[in-house]
Amino acid sequence: MLLRLIIRDFVIVDRLELEFNAGFGALTGETGAGKSILVDALSLALGERADAAVVRSGAERAEISAEFDVAPDGALQAWLQRSDYDSDACLLRRVIDSAGRSRAYINGAAATLGQLREVADFLADIHGQNAHHSLLRADAQRSLLDTHAGAQALAKDVAVAWSAWRVAREARQAAEKDVEATQRERELLDWQVKELLALGFDADGWLETEQEQRRLGNAKELLDGVGAALAGLEDGEAASLPSLQHAGARLAQLTAFDPALGEAAQLFEGALIQLEESALALRRYQDRLELDPARLGELDNRIDAVTQMARKHRVTPEELPDLLMRLQSRLAELTLRADPEALAERERRTETAFRTVAKQLSALRAKAAKALAKAVTAGMQELAMAGGRFEIALEALPDGASSGLEGVEFLVAANAGQPLRALAKVASGGELSRIGLALQVIASQANPAGTLIFDEVDVGIGGRVAEIVGRMLRELGRSRQVLCVTHLPQVAAQADWQWSIAKQTRDGATTSAVHVLDGEARVGEIARMLGGEKITDTTRRHAAEMLGLA
Repeated sequence: MLLRLIIRDFVIVDRLELEFNAGFGALTGETGAGKSILVDALSLALGERADAAVVRSGAERAEISAEFDVAPDGALQAWLQRSDYDSDACLLRRVIDSAGRSRAYINGAAATLGQLREVADFLADIHGQNAHHSLLRADAQRSLLDTHAGAQALAKDVAVAWSAWRVAREARQAAEKDVEATQRERELLDWQVKELLALGFDADGWLETEQEQRRLGNAKELLDGVGAALAGLEDGEAASLPSLQHAGARLAQLTAFDPALGEAAQLFEGALIQLEESALALRRYQDRLELDPARLGELDNRIDAVTQMARKHRVTPEELPDLLMRLQSRLAELTLRADPEALAERERRTETAFRTVAKQLSALRAKAAKALAKAVTAGMQELAMAGGRFEIALEALPDGASSGLEGVEFLVAANAGQPLRALAKVASGGELSRIGLALQVIASQANPAGTLIFDEVDVGIGGRVAEIVGRMLRELGRSRQVLCVTHLPQVAAQADWQWSIAKQTRDGATTSAVHVLDGEARVGEIARMLGGEKITDTTRRHAAEMLGLA
């Protein structure tokens, strides 16, 4: 569950440090006070995209930190260990600067937004203000059913298998459509691959060839330079080494008369040894290096052949091995394309793989659809839709799709005696709110996240229905942490704990503040939600009664 949320310089929040309780918590306050800002901040910590607009005016950056508990030996701990993060805790941190740049961290180590979203699946599930309307979309209906069925991973496998089948089918169709063009390209590629293989290019060998060619191409200049150096040291009339050797021996003798000459004599002797070693090295180099016009010609021809091949394919010589791999890969693809039986076999194999995994998904969906339909229908009776029915139609798609072997459609009869029709066509605003809320609450029971957040999802309901919704959320709070941003006193009164969010002005700046409500303070907030600006004793008694009944 969510333990702590720290927000700094986010929208109209300068600094908030909040510690959360278990169970069902209600976040209330006047419209525009910043209730949903807390949800937005948490969404960023869980990997939502952000821009510079979230940084509070005048601040350099916004920071959000969210700390969650980690159950030992649970799926979250396994994910953290697998991703090389410390697994004793789960602290998510997000920083957005005034230029819109964003950084993310998990347990103090840098993370990507993708990693934040992955870990968010274990932590929290947020139902936003527009969740009801999203249920009118086919993809949202399918996603909700898959979530309730625990089949999200299987649905991804189905999409991957469908993509592989589609690629195989398109390859066969393309091969059948343009056989001549494929054959011409194969012949060209085959000739190019053979030409490159015959060249026998090797990156390490190419470097050695260049070095040897450079050495042999400048052999005369090298020999002349080495000869001049040796002449200056020991071979010429003005050779310096014999004179220096004599001077060194004389200095060594003189140290017997004055030891103060010892340091200078040692330095002279060291320099002399270095010169003698240099002369020996130059002599060995001179003996090894020789003019070899024939070998130089071979190297020149090799370099010319490689350079021309690289120029022909518009690459550098160093890129020739990669070019060969690409051409061989394309040739293998076209060779397969030229084999109708092989292409057909690959298509059959990938189709079988798709249908196998898609049938597994279909079985899970069918089972979950019945259970979800039964539960939502029961929820509709509680939510003042007596006699209403909810069903999930699974329409077979013989040819399949990336989403599986069936389409998913939510059907509803809002009142007794009415036929089932598509949710988008029959539900009014109030009915959609109640059906959507029932769906979200019931589907959330199958969600692995330990924290469920409902951001003003109770819009469009009131009275006895609102009280029932509050009881549903409280019941849900018995098994996990539930946070609800609400304007309804009937919902807030059912909460195990309640916070009030209000605006305050300080030094000419408007910020949000959070107040923990207890006792009389909570009665006062419920009374405000019931009676508006003017709170009477009767309103307070009514609020106290609501809390007492809850």
